[in-house]
Amino acid sequence: MARFQDKKQPHTTRNLFLSAGIFLLIAVIFYGGVLSVSDDTVKRQRESLENAINRDISFCYAMEGRYPESLDYLKENYGLTYDESRFFVDYRVLGSNMMPDVTIIEKGDR
Repeated sequence: MARFQDKKQPHTTRNLFLSAGIFLLIAVIFYGGVLSVSDDTVKRQRESLENAINRDISFCYAMEGRYPESLDYLKENYGLTYDESRFFVDYRVLGSNMMPDVTIIEKGDR
């Protein structure tokens, strides 16, 4: 009846550690890739927000002959929307006939 007995070699500790090491390496590489894609997405969102604000400021000046007095004015009258939990927008009016200074800061708590 020896022909029905399993002739496989028993798993050694070395093979187990090798398999676990390969799995951990693949997991770390995958995690790094996900973080890289996430950072790139946030960077693109920030650039898109910056472009939208500048476009709305210019459009307001072209239509009304003056720059908007606040960021809320752009939200109410020109439909500006963005993720306020992710970005802080500092909007400073420098004068009635000067383009406002806009600074976009990514908040640390995602």
